[in-house]
Amino acid sequence: MQTKFVQILCDIDCKWKSVSPKYRVFVNDELFTERTWIWRDTYIEELLQIQAPIGQYQLRFELVDPVGKLLVSNVRVKSGDADILDNNVLEIR
Repeated sequence: MQTKFVQILCDIDCKWKSVSPKYRVFVNDELFTERTWIWRDTYIEELLQIQAPIGQYQLRFELVDPVGKLLVSNVRVKSGDADILDNNVLEIR
């Protein structure tokens, strides 16, 4: 089965007060990253590098412990033959 390589960028921000929250990024049900959020008053660009067969994949972002609010925006394809559809679905063509 042929696979393709794509890179996805997204802007992530987190609002929190006391304990540094952790967040996870999943592609379908596969954990791609888990980070502890240590920044204040800024956002980061998260880069996902995916080698996968043609098809659709659900991107999911979640806080490990709900001690803040995770804000994900500007989900986009940096490189590769793919699109971002509604509800954070990656479609590799």
